[in-house]
Amino acid sequence: MSSQANMRVPRSGLTLDFPQSLGVFDEYAAAQKAVDFLSDQEFPVENCMIVGTELKQVERVTGRLTTGRVALGGLLSGIWLGLFVGLIFSLFGQGSALGIIASTALFGALFGLIWALVGYAATRGRRDFSSVSSIVATRYEVLVEHKHAARGRELLASMPGAGASAFGG
Repeated sequence: MSSQANMRVPRSGLTLDFPQSLGVFDEYAAAQKAVDFLSDQEFPVENCMIVGTELKQVERVTGRLTTGRVALGGLLSGIWLGLFVGLIFSLFGQGSALGIIASTALFGALFGLIWALVGYAATRGRRDFSSVSSIVATRYEVLVEHKHAARGRELLASMPGAGASAFGG
């Protein structure tokens, strides 16, 4: 049994009374497949929970930042924001819709350019790269209410392709 078996998540709707582990999986898709199999067997899956454990932050560096790239990114973001604001203003304003949209896009571009360059200058070269990051789990545990644990384990043992290694045990 995993150390997560007595875990309680302090959110309404995300708690189980006396949860017990049905299995631990290396990939979310495998945990999801196990719960789907239980559902296909008419198991009360509303008593189950998939919990990601051993969380880590992963950051993928996507490129080098230069003043030119920052300026271009700010300019394009500003244009999009200006177009959106201009579209809204043109719906409720008076005058040329095209003129309103064009002027707000121009102001947006200027604002986006200045904002991006000021922000980049504030880092003083401490972060000259762009990246995307995500929090990911390295293991996924399927938990179930204690009163359904025995039946859940029995069903998962009969799941095609299920061996002891499939359930982390």
